[in-house]
Amino acid sequence: MKLTLKMTVAGALLALGLAAQAAPIVIKYSHVVADVTPKGKAALKFKELAEKKLAGKVEVQVFPNSQLFGDGKEMEALLLGDVQIIAPSLAKFGKYTKQLQIFDLPFLFDDIAAVDRFQASKEGQNLLTSMQKKGIMGFGYMHNGMKQLSANVPLGSPADAKGLKFRIQASDVLEAQFKAVGANPQKISFSEVYQSLQTGVVDGTENPWSNIYSKKFHEVQGYIMDSNHGVLDYMVIGNAKWWSGLPADVQKGLKEAMVESIKYGNDAAFEEANDFRKKVIADNKAKVLPMSKDHQAQWRAAMKPVWKQFEGDIGKDLIDAALRANNK
Repeated sequence: MKLTLKMTVAGALLALGLAAQAAPIVIKYSHVVADVTPKGKAALKFKELAEKKLAGKVEVQVFPNSQLFGDGKEMEALLLGDVQIIAPSLAKFGKYTKQLQIFDLPFLFDDIAAVDRFQASKEGQNLLTSMQKKGIMGFGYMHNGMKQLSANVPLGSPADAKGLKFRIQASDVLEAQFKAVGANPQKISFSEVYQSLQTGVVDGTENPWSNIYSKKFHEVQGYIMDSNHGVLDYMVIGNAKWWSGLPADVQKGLKEAMVESIKYGNDAAFEEANDFRKKVIADNKAKVLPMSKDHQAQWRAAMKPVWKQFEGDIGKDLIDAALRANNK
C-alpha cells in the first residue's frame, strides 16, 4: 500500500516535471528578403525579443530569402498552418480585401512619413483587422520604403516606358499602373527578379533602395530613377486560428515583441533608405538619375487615372484619408 502510494506520488511529481519542461511553442516566421533589409532585421529582432520575454515558452525560427516559401506560396502556407507569421507586401492582399489596394496607387503619398501617418490613423489601423474572418490576423505595418523605377533605358517621361516589360508583384493596381504608360507588366516572383532582369525576360522593375541593393538589382539594370512614385510596405500577419489558440500570456508577450520589432524595423527603414541609395551609386553599376518636378508631374498625370479605376473597390473615403496624411 505504502509502495503504491509512493509510486503514485512519484508519478505525479514526474508528470509535473515533464509539464514544466514542456517543449516550447515553435513559431515559424517566413519572409522573402535578405536579413540586412529592414524587414529582415525586424524579423530577427522579433525572435530576440519574443524568446527573451517568453523564455522557454516559445522558439521563433526565422526563414529569410524565400528559404521556406516564395512570395507566391507564403500566404497559402500561412492559411494552411505551415508557417505562423509572414510579412507580405501590401500588394499581396487583393484576394482577401480590395481596400489594401490603396497602398499600390501610384503617386498617392508624398513620402514615407505620409504613409506612416496614414497607417497610424483610425482608417489605417482598421485595415489590420479587416481580414480576420478569412483567417488572417494583422499585427502591424512594416516599412521598406518608397519605390524607384529602374530599366535599361532612362525613364525621364512616361513615353520612355512605352513597350517595355516591367516586373510587378501580383497586383491588379500595379498592372494598371504600368499599362497606363503603355508598358507591359509581368507578374514574377520576387526570388526570380534578378535572373529575369539579367536574361532580359523583363526590361525593368520597381523597388525601394534596400531591395535594389541587397538583391543586386542595380547590377542588371542600366538606370534607376529617383521617382518615389509608390510605397512598398508590408503587413506582418499571423494565422488567426493559431493566434486565437495561444495562451493569454503568450499572446501578450508576442504582441509586445511584435510592436517593438516593427518599430525597430521601421526606424531602420527611415535611416537606411538613403544609405542604400548611396551604396548603389558607389557601386557605379547603374546610373541613378533624378526625376525633375516637371517629369514627375507628367508621370503622376499619366498614372492618376488608376485612382479612379480602383476607387469603387478601395473606397473614396479611404483615398481621401490617405491624401489628408500628406498634410504635415
